Amino acid sequence: MNIELLKELTETWGPPSQEARIRTVIEAAVKGLVDELRVDRMGSLIGLKRATVAPKDQAAKRVMLSAHMDEIGFIITHIDEKGFARFSSVGGLRPLTLVGNRVIFADGTIGTIQIEKGPRAANDAPGIDQLFIDSGALDKKTSPIRVGDMGALIGTLIQRGDRLIGKSMDDRVGVFVVIEALRQLKNTPHDVYAVFSVQEEVGLRGARTSAYGVNPDIGIALDVTLTGDFPEAPHMEVALGKGTAIKVMDSSVIADPRLRALMVQRAKEARIPYQLEVLTAGGTDTAAIQTSREGVPAGCISIPTRYVHSISEMVDVKDVQASIDLLVAILSKPIAID
Repeated sequence: MNIELLKELTETWGPPSQEARIRTVIEAAVKGLVDELRVDRMGSLIGLKRATVAPKDQAAKRVMLSAHMDEIGFIITHIDEKGFARFSSVGGLRPLTLVGNRVIFADGTIGTIQIEKGPRAANDAPGIDQLFIDSGALDKKTSPIRVGDMGALIGTLIQRGDRLIGKSMDDRVGVFVVIEALRQLKNTPHDVYAVFSVQEEVGLRGARTSAYGVNPDIGIALDVTLTGDFPEAPHMEVALGKGTAIKVMDSSVIADPRLRALMVQRAKEARIPYQLEVLTAGGTDTAAIQTSREGVPAGCISIPTRYVHSISEMVDVKDVQASIDLLVAILSKPIAID
């Protein structure tokens, strides 16, 4: 497994609508793995790997894969006379995890998030309105930050045994799974459209427009999911190290039951460890694909991840590999769900 590629993917800057840098990294990684590569009008990167095995008596199915390349970020809303910057979330920032973290802007400016010292209940989690960014500026005039600037958190990928910890696993690990699956996929009876979508964190926007353009017969999203295996975690069956997760439902979609059953079948045939995922909050590109045009049978392969939307998101390399293996197993054979 190419951990260096995953490190580059997770550490590259790219909040919603600012995906140019991460798109360049992905484009370099997929060149040579696909037959065509283009960027659509929203900025999503779309690679097409054409069918290498002719289907019997029918045209090749168009299978759309979607992994979003944006990461959670923030936008500057106000700068006071002393140069301290206020901000709002672009994606699902969790204020409790932000205090003391460093942030970086497009031009390389670095700051730190700190909290007001005003009165509040001792056990209350801070709101974003209580946080500010200190860039070291002397005052408003000398601040390198401006209203409307977007930024992201700073974090590096580290490995502890089979566990990988870093920022932006959501959803750079999904991007990684798609790239590695394309690398391992030798033959397929499908036209596989690998979409690396933009602006998922603010409403599945890139996947929605890409799905309209691709007009797929089948859709499969690749994204992270929560786990229920740490203290006071949500009650979920998903855990690190127990295999890839096949989505049943989340708050935005019910996965197509036929496609879900096929995923389970492929996992069993290839002896790939898997878990069934029921996520009571959150959504993925699956929903945008499923509701495109007149509707698309869609499902999702999820990578179990602890501490989602923090700079210390944690995955297990065995689950990542199982996700790659399952995607290859699905794409290597005909998908018959009619």
